[in-house]
Amino acid sequence: MHRLQHLANRSLIARVFNQSPALVRTKARETSCLVQSIRLKTQGPVEQYGQKRFSTAEATVVLRENGKMREKSLTMDTLNPQVKAVEYAVRGPIVTKAGDIERGLQQGQKHPFTEVIKANIGDSHAMGQKPITFLRQVVALCSFPELLDSSSFPEDAKQRARRILQGCGGQSLGSYSASQGVDCIRQDIAVYIEQRDKGVPADWDNIYLTTGASDGIVSILKMLVSGQGRSRSGVMIPIPQYPLYSAAISEMEAVQINYYLDEDNCWALDINELHRAYQAAKEHCHPRVICIINPGNPTGQVQSKKCIEEVLHFAYEENLFVMSDEVYQDNVYSPDCQFHSFKKVLYEMGPEYFNTVELASFHSTSKGYSGECGFRGGYMEVLNLDLEVKAQLVKLLSVRLCPPVSGQAAMDVIVNPPLPHEPSYLQFHKEKRAVLGALAEKAQMTEQILNTVPGIKCNPVQGAMYAFPRIFIPPRACVSLLQSLGISPDMMYCLRLLEETGICLVPGSGFGQREGTYHFRMTILPTTEKLKVLLEKLRDFHIKFLKEYASLEEPKR
Repeated sequence: MHRLQHLANRSLIARVFNQSPALVRTKARETSCLVQSIRLKTQGPVEQYGQKRFSTAEATVVLRENGKMREKSLTMDTLNPQVKAVEYAVRGPIVTKAGDIERGLQQGQKHPFTEVIKANIGDSHAMGQKPITFLRQVVALCSFPELLDSSSFPEDAKQRARRILQGCGGQSLGSYSASQGVDCIRQDIAVYIEQRDKGVPADWDNIYLTTGASDGIVSILKMLVSGQGRSRSGVMIPIPQYPLYSAAISEMEAVQINYYLDEDNCWALDINELHRAYQAAKEHCHPRVICIINPGNPTGQVQSKKCIEEVLHFAYEENLFVMSDEVYQDNVYSPDCQFHSFKKVLYEMGPEYFNTVELASFHSTSKGYSGECGFRGGYMEVLNLDLEVKAQLVKLLSVRLCPPVSGQAAMDVIVNPPLPHEPSYLQFHKEKRAVLGALAEKAQMTEQILNTVPGIKCNPVQGAMYAFPRIFIPPRACVSLLQSLGISPDMMYCLRLLEETGICLVPGSGFGQREGTYHFRMTILPTTEKLKVLLEKLRDFHIKFLKEYASLEEPKR
């Protein structure tokens, strides 16, 4: 039902914007009515539609003796309401529509463009980034150990593969690992963290391999959510946020506590805003955890050390668990910015903080310079857990047996790269510098071009892989009417952008934004040439959009 609703929204609502402004209100109301009619139709016996569409034995419904069809056990009425509440904008209706258009282009359908440019998701390899050779060599050797006898592979890759395989059951990547992960990989991660944090001690017993960072984030949230009514756990998340957090909170029936990043100050985290959000939330829930994404997704900011200190002091004072999403720690582009891990800052604040504040930090193979999303590798380091609670965490993780062992191997390469004396060192660092250097150039280019467009304001892309510019949508575009129908104006903007230019972005409403402001998120991952095309098309579209609905007078910035 929801997919039908999305189909109606994206095809019919998108046509609303193609009408003259005088027809927008009528078309919008017609769209709303039609969406409602589709919703009502799909609440009927879906077997009727199945029988009309299929003639297989599986689709044939055996009638009961009284002539009635057997009812489905799982319907929209019986579905877990928390599942229905989950939303994930990064793979939402606009992306589905983009896929439809791509298939249409392949079948010869005519559009005002020849390709769809997907800038909706941080999937580096899908956008053309080449794999890091050394990482793939090690994983290949682990996957097919017969290659260890081949002279085509360097000795440092073989050494790492042998060590990983020795830690696997039966010396095979196909065996289950311990639920916390392969021991030698956890040890390598602890060494990496100590080196990254300039000697801050790391205990490998606090390291847990995960299925991407997302798996670890959801596992920790599961541990934290409890209570009913005003004692229900509240989770503080930044707005804008990565939709994983709001989706997990909805699924667990926790209480989402929004704290707003300061857009006018390059999306910095304001300690006064944290206090405001916390005090307001105490009226209806029990705030128990604060989540931070640094560098930021979707906002691309890098938080200062002072800001991190303020957050940790706030968490210490209010007895909050801290979750630090640090998957973009290698993606810092601005020369004025530096990545500071929450753990290192916590250590430097002294033993009173370092030995008491509960902190979970997350990293992943999916981002950084490797971009290995498909391996689903990641880890979390969890500090200061109560020992009995720690045993419960291990029990929870054991339910899913273990993360993909191939992903664990990929994670090991990221934390244990070639050393200067090893044969793969020069090529590895050449490839790493090339990836990060290109991203830095594209971050600067994206900011500069977007800020030349009337009605668009883009903060510096200091890190991560995204820009989150603010867009001006004129009141004549029937903003109030669209909102009354439950349609976000930036959703309409992105739908029209897709249908007219082939550019696939994600509306800011999917990440959260201050009321009355509109944004979109775009990745900086396309190749430089394709990114230039994207930005030029976006500029032309926005100027045309403003001409259609307002004058070209630039709004105040």
